[in-house]
Amino acid sequence: MIELEGVPELVDPVMVAAFEGWNDAGDAASTAVAHLDKEWKGEVFAALDAEDYYDFQVNRPTVFVDGGVRKITWPTTRLSVIRIGGDKPRDLVLVRGIEPSMRWRSFCNELLGFAHELGVELVVVLGALLGDTPHTRPVPVSGVTSDADLATRMNLEETKYEGPTGIVGILQEACTHAGVPAVSLWAAVPHYVSQPPNPKATLALLNRLEDLIDLSIPLGDLAEDARAWQLGVDQLAAEDSEVAEYVQSLEEARDTAELPEASGEAIAREFERYLQRRDPDAGPGGHATDGGDGSSHLRDNPSGRTRPPKPPRPESDDGDE
Repeated sequence: MIELEGVPELVDPVMVAAFEGWNDAGDAASTAVAHLDKEWKGEVFAALDAEDYYDFQVNRPTVFVDGGVRKITWPTTRLSVIRIGGDKPRDLVLVRGIEPSMRWRSFCNELLGFAHELGVELVVVLGALLGDTPHTRPVPVSGVTSDADLATRMNLEETKYEGPTGIVGILQEACTHAGVPAVSLWAAVPHYVSQPPNPKATLALLNRLEDLIDLSIPLGDLAEDARAWQLGVDQLAAEDSEVAEYVQSLEEARDTAELPEASGEAIAREFERYLQRRDPDAGPGGHATDGGDGSSHLRDNPSGRTRPPKPPRPESDDGDE
């Protein structure tokens, strides 16, 4: 049994985890957890034994000098706690590290041991994947779970993915089998500009996390960083006609995929708009609703890809489809 000393009783705790590596395109997910830790000044209370889970030839330790003394930082996974007060107090347990090289089941069981001891009510794992999505559009973020009841209650998708997976998928399934509610939030990162950082994807993950756990997250300079990132990618794309053409094809595919269906309800809404344009003072039944085209679901649509793009820089990351 894991014994925690010095960690007070938490209020409605949620565990938020992210791991560098295969499930972290553009470092978007790990940067999101690092942002939470920095903004709320998380206090580290535990670190997993690096020798149990990491191959040091794959994830090498680093040497640094501190006050004239040489020290070593070992690759590991650390847990920190954040106490959030206010009208709706809710504490967070942050898990941030590197995808383990081995013993994944033991790794997940150890994390679940901490979750049990701390009374964690929900586990949210952040991930980012490479996709055929244009950098000029809002970042698609999907929320998935293996729990059908949880999917209905929290308006999430029930995962139907089959294929290779990373530690995000393994941890979510471990939570499900242990009876711990678990959700994965995935941000889609443009594959033609996959190198980190990607503050736009990080911001999208944090915004979706806010909605999921009903908690206001201080965003700091992330919004400005996201705008600067997009302008930088715009400039890179403008310098290469092939990339610019490819981005345009992705935009067209994305916009087409998000068009409202020609249902009876959609036609009725369009008719209401027509009536309002003819008679702005029309009464009930003859007025348009503001933005009444319903909420659209952001998603990737690879049908717009006509040929392999010429990336502005060499790709340096992989993603989990």
